[in-house]
Amino acid sequence: MLSVEKVRSTSGGSCESVCQCFGLHRDAYYKYKKRHTKQQQRELQVIELVKRERLLQPRVGTRKLLMALHITFGVMGLKVGRDELFRILRKYNLLITRKKSYCKTTDSYHRFHKYNNLIKDLEVTRRNQVWVSDITYIRTYNGFCYLALITDLYFRKIVGYDISNSLELSGCLRALSRAIKGVGKANGLIHHSD
Repeated sequence: MLSVEKVRSTSGGSCESVCQCFGLHRDAYYKYKKRHTKQQQRELQVIELVKRERLLQPRVGTRKLLMALHITFGVMGLKVGRDELFRILRKYNLLITRKKSYCKTTDSYHRFHKYNNLIKDLEVTRRNQVWVSDITYIRTYNGFCYLALITDLYFRKIVGYDISNSLELSGCLRALSRAIKGVGKANGLIHHSD
């Protein structure tokens, strides 16, 4: 039907001749056009209600928006379900994207000595050649706890870990000592951390 619209607008031919080219009846085209116009009016009504609600609550999501506007939709005679509301908001680019929570964990602009990166161009060919370590934050009901991990770069296997309630150096040292105990002697081992 959209093709019929395009051909009619560009060629200026009659509706009947264009419909015959596509093998359609003229009344089918007019029914589609009426249905399409009605749907657009309905979508514009929904968008108007959504914009009014978003003035009060700018970051409200689609599901909560549906709950807030459910009664209004019923009064206006609009049958709009969850999927339909998602489709309309997506079409008019009104979906709210979630903000990602972000914690900055590394400060590269400190006053302490910075060591050279020994593994920048190094080809890792065996286990216990390079260990890399990092800390990750784990959110709990009481705040954060901190997981220090030591990973063998060749096998991608965790060789040492420690969980602590603070970011103190002692947690990382406990993870390193646990890794060393598990391996024993490792000649030429490089321990890399940011």
